[in-house]
Amino acid sequence: MSSCNGNCSSCGSTSCGDRKQESLLAQLNPKAKVKRVIAVVSGKGGVGKSTVTSMLAVAMARQGKRVGILDADITGPSAPTAFGVTECQGASEDGIYPALSRGGIQVMSINLLLDNPADPVIWRGPVIAGAVKQFWTDVIWEDVDCLFVDMPPGTGDVPLTVFQSLPVDGVVIVTSPQDLVSMIVTKAVKMAQMMQVPVLGFVENYSYVLCPDCGKKIHVFGEGHLDEVARQFQLPILARLPIDPAVAQAYDNGLMETVPTDAVDEVVKAILASEN
Repeated sequence: MSSCNGNCSSCGSTSCGDRKQESLLAQLNPKAKVKRVIAVVSGKGGVGKSTVTSMLAVAMARQGKRVGILDADITGPSAPTAFGVTECQGASEDGIYPALSRGGIQVMSINLLLDNPADPVIWRGPVIAGAVKQFWTDVIWEDVDCLFVDMPPGTGDVPLTVFQSLPVDGVVIVTSPQDLVSMIVTKAVKMAQMMQVPVLGFVENYSYVLCPDCGKKIHVFGEGHLDEVARQFQLPILARLPIDPAVAQAYDNGLMETVPTDAVDEVVKAILASEN
């Protein structure tokens, strides 16, 4: 529907083909508007999922879309660092306005609410999950076309909360080329399937290094097994990303919006195509 704000829990329609099971969906802040929610997940940590999330957000913004990042990795938040933001735009009785990057990407993260970003968040699982839900209910997302949820690794409390509480439209799974990928990725795919959320495809990060002299691809971590998993579940591998020190440096310096994003163009196309 043209008037749809992406929040099925506030919708009275019973005939919408995109309507989701709403028994557990949290209420989007009344002042917010989010059209689509894409979760970026990984079965294990250390695969560069947050970097991929940031690249996807930048690439989507370059398509002329209004983009947001909900940093659901409460105990390891890094989205503010990637975009050089340190505080939210403000708050009112209606809710909290997320931080705004130089390029207009909206960012919400627990690090934006701490007195000292280096302070650890020592909370139990249910409290962490509740905070993530509040990033949906209490934050005023302003006309967001695509909200990327940067998930913590694994299949624990937070991923379950996101899948049950937010109207997730699709999942992008980030992996790395290691022997245990087959098992870990299978767990991530099966969780998405159990939660009835479509998996759009895979991104293999740290896939190779380009030799600066001859341009040859060097597979530092060996040849991955992602192709086997992709065939098993009949899902596409949307991108294979190299190890790139320039990207890491841009991330650490809050300059992700200066990074070329051609490598994730196919991922963005898959997200846009899933709207139809």
